Amino acid sequence: MGRYDFAAQNVHKTASQLLAAKRLQAPPPWHSIIATYPPSDRLVRTPKQRPQKPGKRASRLFQPLNVKYEEDRLRWEYFNDHPWELARPRVMLEEDGRDHEKWDWNRLLKPLPDSNLHSVVQRQQHLMKAESLPAAKAYDRARKELYRARHFREVQQRVAREEALAQGAYFGPGPLQIGMQIEDKMYENWKEWAVKEIAAAKALAGSAYTGLEQQASIIEGISDESEALQEVVESVPGSNKLPAAMGGVALHP
Repeated sequence: MGRYDFAAQNVHKTASQLLAAKRLQAPPPWHSIIATYPPSDRLVRTPKQRPQKPGKRASRLFQPLNVKYEEDRLRWEYFNDHPWELARPRVMLEEDGRDHEKWDWNRLLKPLPDSNLHSVVQRQQHLMKAESLPAAKAYDRARKELYRARHFREVQQRVAREEALAQGAYFGPGPLQIGMQIEDKMYENWKEWAVKEIAAAKALAGSAYTGLEQQASIIEGISDESEALQEVVESVPGSNKLPAAMGGVALHP
């Protein structure tokens, strides 16, 4: 038989040989059907993988290459000088995904809300290509433009806030701040209640042990009183026993 058994695939051939040798009187009902629709051949055997020799490095023919962009190096330099830039909130939202094509990097950086490190990188790259500036000078120029744009934006916001306050606007706590205040107040109330409950539980546990001690002291007091009464009864004149000598000065008639 070998390693593989092909008897199921040769069933039509075996039945035909049995019929030719007259070992079977009549062909089986499935004989013509198997002849018309023979069973499928066995799946293709997978070739054996050659074992990797120890110490031989694997081929890097099919290993994907690292995708590198020029902006990555410029961006790393900016992050290295401004480590807190990632802490600034940013809205990652685009209308059609082609907003970068709408900017004209020939102009200075404008004081827009979305002026960030990517604007500096694109502006620096444009200065390096269009004006053939070195990377350091282009970076310094784009960085200063971003500083001026942000300063102008902050002044504009501060002036707008002062004008709104002068007109009677109210910039109080928002819904999140109010919710946090209510949550803090409820937490403090729960903390006071928990402290009182813990103190009451400790007092109740201590009272149980105090009751046992009081009961033991009462029993000891009763035993002491019974002993004293017994001594008094024994010293009474009508008793059968003579009074015990209690000590003291002897009396002479």
